[in-house]
Amino acid sequence: MSMFSTGILVLTSPLHTLPLRIAPVLSSAAQLVERTLYVHLHPGLNLGSGSQPRPVFLPPAVDLSTLISRLYSNAADVCGHLDVRVLLTNVRTQSASCSGTAIPNCPFPTPQSLSHSPEVVLTDFPLQDPGQSHQVMQCLQRYTGHCYVCSPSLPSVLLHPQLVRLQENREGLKEPGEEAEPMQTYSDVVVGGTFDRLHGAHKTLLNISCLLANRRLIICVCDHAMLKSKSLIFSNSISGMRIHDEKAPPPPPPPPNILFFPALEKVLKELVEPYSLRVQRLQEFLQDIKPSLQVEIMPLEDPYGVAVVDPLLQCIVVSEETRRGGEAVNKKRIENGLPPLILHEIQLLKDAHHTETEEEKISSSSLRSRLLGTLLTPPKHTSHLAALPYVIGLTGGSGSGKSSIARQLEALGAVRIDCDKLGHEVYQPGTAAYRRVLEEFGSDLLNEDKTINRRALGRKVFGNQERLKALTDIVWPEIALLVENRISQAREEGKQVCVLDAAVLQEAGWTDMVHEVWVTVIPEEEAVLRISERDGLTAEDALRRLQSQWSNSKQVAHANVVLSTLWEPEVTQKQVLKAWNLLQERIQPRQEGHVLVSPSSQL
Repeated sequence: MSMFSTGILVLTSPLHTLPLRIAPVLSSAAQLVERTLYVHLHPGLNLGSGSQPRPVFLPPAVDLSTLISRLYSNAADVCGHLDVRVLLTNVRTQSASCSGTAIPNCPFPTPQSLSHSPEVVLTDFPLQDPGQSHQVMQCLQRYTGHCYVCSPSLPSVLLHPQLVRLQENREGLKEPGEEAEPMQTYSDVVVGGTFDRLHGAHKTLLNISCLLANRRLIICVCDHAMLKSKSLIFSNSISGMRIHDEKAPPPPPPPPNILFFPALEKVLKELVEPYSLRVQRLQEFLQDIKPSLQVEIMPLEDPYGVAVVDPLLQCIVVSEETRRGGEAVNKKRIENGLPPLILHEIQLLKDAHHTETEEEKISSSSLRSRLLGTLLTPPKHTSHLAALPYVIGLTGGSGSGKSSIARQLEALGAVRIDCDKLGHEVYQPGTAAYRRVLEEFGSDLLNEDKTINRRALGRKVFGNQERLKALTDIVWPEIALLVENRISQAREEGKQVCVLDAAVLQEAGWTDMVHEVWVTVIPEEEAVLRISERDGLTAEDALRRLQSQWSNSKQVAHANVVLSTLWEPEVTQKQVLKAWNLLQERIQPRQEGHVLVSPSSQL
């Protein structure tokens, strides 16, 4: 059967049996839908009665909240490539109102538009009589068209997953006919987090927040300025990641009134999506799942956000890891003369695919770590460069482990061009740079053997941007000429890949000589420790050195591939091998084309 980009899955199984059916149903749906899967809940919907059913309101219930969490958890396990969205337009208390207006008896007075136009509708409805197949599919098609804007000829599919036997593993499931526990809802609800690379745990948090909110939902989103803070209350620890060192002492307790979340997006924060993009994705998601809700998305500008000053708020949604943050918010509210908020706590979702260096829960940090070694942005136009050798420009801040990665790439077959060594060559007596440096900075730089004392030269340019630029204007072009010679030599030798190991690749403007830019990053704190240990500098001097270089964020903004040596060497090796293998796939067409035009191939 054909694959569809976007589909709607109408779940009709009774609420007490649905938890056991979710995984196989999602697995079957994933064989037909490849991008976005909307989920519409209507437990007990009968598509085979002969009469056309209509959508009805579902009351918020604890079981429904649990089901949504399970659905997103199962989706992460069996169809992680899909953007699954549980729609809640038809989930609301009958007594609720939206913006002061009464809610009609039908949850869909007019069909709801979705961000992605559905191309197929699927259902788990169990077909009792094969002869009813056509009738049921027509009924499903009309039902879906009543709820959502879609083509009148929308294809419909009855899924026949291999369902788990219901008598197995019934722990925690309600028996048929057992009354569902109602869920307490609130007029105004607040939730906060980073919401980087919106994933199943985020969606659970947002869906349950939408279940709880009758009128207004406030979402406080960390901007990049707050990501640098260590005193965030709204740490979406659903997306956090801790680097655990069993030898390290336990962290100190949080200071009074300020909750310290060391895990808040500190790992690979350079890969956190821009604030505007995160907000855009939140808006689209929330407009899909509950368009009637008044949603306010605002940047988190201080550790507490609007939660401690808005008198209309009634509830704050937290995870089991951020509960203390909610308690800190309430303490501030009481100090401000406001009533405390109800803390609604949700559980974290387990990540069945996590590695040894990743957390057990679904997290944005894990998703970011999985980007390491992959192509983040396509290479720029490089028609002015020869097809082969394919040149990688490898750069990174001091202490980032750039050279160790370069050596690993060399071991895999790349020709390594060490710009630090070339920098020493251009200062040798008799070179053009040697003569110009002496003319510019004086012959008092010479050692007894007539070589340039680079330490003395460094003292002359340190802290003086004008003099430093005068030096780099002499040295960098000469290094670039040596690089071009090394690349030409590699081409003559038939080499396929060169790695230009250059700390100042981007500052010097050498990116015009490379096909791709690869950047190595580690947190600033780790870089300071490495530099101090390696070079015997104080932490202050090490930090000063780092701050004189391009920041990680600035480097990553111009990178095609990002790598990190933050973890154990074996982890770095896996990253490098992944990056190398993916690179081979990208350059294979160049290699084949090169063979076709090679003179030796004509012999």
